[in-house]
Amino acid sequence: MKESWSSFDASEPNFRPLVVIELAKGTKEETREWLTKRIVDKKANGGAQLLVKPLVTENGDQNIYLVGASPFRLLLGAEAVGLVKECNDNSMRTFTYSSRKTFKDFADDNHNFLTMAECQYIIKHELENLRAKDEKMIPGYPQAKLYPGKSIVRRLLTNDILVQIFPLHDREELKKLRHSWFGRVKIGYQPLDEIRCYFGETIALYFGFLEYFTFALIPMAVIGIPYYMFAWEDYDKYVMFAMFNLLWSTVILEVWKRFCAVMTYRWGTLLMKRQFEEPRPGFHGVLGINPVTGREEPVYSSIRRQIRIYLVSLPFVCLCLYVSFYVMMIYFDLEQWALDYHKENESSFSSLMLFVPSIIYAVVIEIMNRIYRYAAEFLTSWENHRLESSYQNHLILKVLVFNFLNCFASLFYIAFVLFDMKLLRQSLATLLVTSQILNQFVEAFLPYWLQKRHKKRMKKRMYSQKTDMDLSLVEQVNLEKEMGTYFGTFDDYLELFLQFGYVSLFSCVYPLAAIFAVLNNITEIYSDALKMCRVYKRPFAEPTASIGVWQLAFETMSVISVVTNCILIGMSPQVNALFPDSKMDLILTVALVEHMLLAMKFVMAFVIPDKPRDIRIKLARLEFESLEALKQQ
Repeated sequence: MKESWSSFDASEPNFRPLVVIELAKGTKEETREWLTKRIVDKKANGGAQLLVKPLVTENGDQNIYLVGASPFRLLLGAEAVGLVKECNDNSMRTFTYSSRKTFKDFADDNHNFLTMAECQYIIKHELENLRAKDEKMIPGYPQAKLYPGKSIVRRLLTNDILVQIFPLHDREELKKLRHSWFGRVKIGYQPLDEIRCYFGETIALYFGFLEYFTFALIPMAVIGIPYYMFAWEDYDKYVMFAMFNLLWSTVILEVWKRFCAVMTYRWGTLLMKRQFEEPRPGFHGVLGINPVTGREEPVYSSIRRQIRIYLVSLPFVCLCLYVSFYVMMIYFDLEQWALDYHKENESSFSSLMLFVPSIIYAVVIEIMNRIYRYAAEFLTSWENHRLESSYQNHLILKVLVFNFLNCFASLFYIAFVLFDMKLLRQSLATLLVTSQILNQFVEAFLPYWLQKRHKKRMKKRMYSQKTDMDLSLVEQVNLEKEMGTYFGTFDDYLELFLQFGYVSLFSCVYPLAAIFAVLNNITEIYSDALKMCRVYKRPFAEPTASIGVWQLAFETMSVISVVTNCILIGMSPQVNALFPDSKMDLILTVALVEHMLLAMKFVMAFVIPDKPRDIRIKLARLEFESLEALKQQ
């Protein structure tokens, strides 16, 4: 029963289904006709010049459409979005149709010059750039107002006429990727180039960072084992471990920038020009003129947005932090109760009870983080940011501040208020391990189990129906449209950010933190690969040249780790013995050392170039050639 892409092409030689458009059930006929006409219309007439085929379901509904494009149209789209490809002379250059023969592996009959992910990204770009001309409304929906230059897809989304747009999986390529990625347990590198070709640069870069971070943790894990085995209660010996921790946290982030530059240059995204950002689908306001583009679009007062941020969002975040602090104090009451119970009974059961408050608190932290995440998304959307980048930056800031304090406030309190290193070690271990187990279960195994059940039910229903259509394609679309949507790498980076905090802030007290992090990340690679290939719909590729604001977040965490580790070193009996008479001298010395280490950290960040020398030379050569070309013109 299975049909390949090529057999589907046999019936319509110029059509290869790449993207699925699902409209709401009951969408009016005139709306569907108008939309499909705009999609297939020529660019000169304001259309996207793509190919569309309706997918008729068993009950005759035509609310699902398959979208593709001719090879010629995709090459023009590659030029429009500024894709960078490798030339015959091994240099990387922005693709242009006129110079297509100069690019490596290009041939008129080679339809694999562009990866499937790139083709789907081009189609998404063209669909999102479908704009109203002289229409005042979406046909059939008078309440869905349009004005010249308004994105049609965004208006359809905000009025719930368009349910979703998603790229189709290529089952043969996905099968090959699964086999090389997680089909067998092996020790080796991930197929990052294959991941990039299938899922795009953003997701490939996340898995590259996850792999790099896991390898970077190995030295910390190896050094931590002898400290755990031979010097557990001798905190004086952790001074050297803390010093290594400080250097490690700086070096790995600087070296990552170099690895990132090498990968993104090879993929072409390091050279891609930034696209002009359009307003978010959820952005609303009074119709006005954009002074940059000259187009009509909603305009919203920045003063009103600032009022919402500082008079509503900020107090709400502070209230949430207070609730988090209150829950933390309840946790310490439970810790005291467990300690008193153990002193009274002195049994194996009472020893186990010492870990119960930390486990409960770790579960509560995860629940609070997830509830706060929904509240932060609602608030950030209500603030009405015009650009998606601005929305993401404000959301990340809200979530990072709360998650940082919610996860680490108790550890800071134990270390610097209670001065209880034994409780700090116990709490750190419990919080780290419990959060890792919960994240693995909630983010990968539970969705995979639910998706597997749903897939079985859907297959039974599909095979019980009689249809003359390509059952394999109908089955694939119906299965994929019901799969969960992957909302990006936000949660994945957040998990790594918190893990980096557990390892770098207090690992000199608990050296095994790095070992647990390595073990977790190894399973994380497989579980994340599993959910990308089997649990979620295929996401659209998003070209990117770095991990973005997360680089700054990790660097900020490393600065905080310098401060915490210096204070922990200053609290050690060995250092205190050097200043028996004056605590002020101790404080001043610790502050001096801390400032010197921060200075050394920033010097190292300056000395280690963000890009390797060969990449800098190639970029400089391209810039020189561009300037020479401009002079000749």
